[in-house]
Amino acid sequence: MKRTIIKIDEDRCNGCGICVKDCHEGALQIIAGKARIIDDSYCDGLGACIGTCPEGAILFEEREAEPYKEQVHCNVFSGLRQWPLQLHLVNPYALHPENADLILAADCTAFAYSDFHNRFIKNNTLVIACPKLDRSKDVYVEKITEMIDYSSINSLTVIIMEVPCCGGLLQIAREAQANAKREIPIKKVIIGIKGNLLYEE
Repeated sequence: MKRTIIKIDEDRCNGCGICVKDCHEGALQIIAGKARIIDDSYCDGLGACIGTCPEGAILFEEREAEPYKEQVHCNVFSGLRQWPLQLHLVNPYALHPENADLILAADCTAFAYSDFHNRFIKNNTLVIACPKLDRSKDVYVEKITEMIDYSSINSLTVIIMEVPCCGGLLQIAREAQANAKREIPIKKVIIGIKGNLLYEE
């Protein structure tokens, strides 16, 4: 069917993520540094996101699109703002947005803690790693150091499980902070193996 829906000018979009927050239907996500419609049926065509775009990158257009499904309002949407997530794949010079609060999470934490998206990912930048299975501690230290110095992150929250092997992730973060030219606060969060929040510094 033909209906009015939003269109994103990717040349003008700077990936700031403001539109994602203002889209109550969950139609938008930041993917590869640009805002994108993830499903036409999520967009109601009212354009709540248009007025808040600082770059004027969102417009209306009339085109063939899936019908709007009002029932998606009851879904829980991802708080994710960027891709990729795995620390090996993240470019430390291209974090979106800059001056972000960075979450460094052990791989298991998001599966164990049910409110992970809402509590930790929303409005933050996320990277994930496993200090036991990933054999690249020095690369991780170097990347996080570069994120602190060149992406100007505001803070670093390290989220780990209560198991001994996860402590290595906090060590990596502290070593990166010691090597960095800038000083930022580091916060520690521990998730229990039963999915409960055990400790938040």
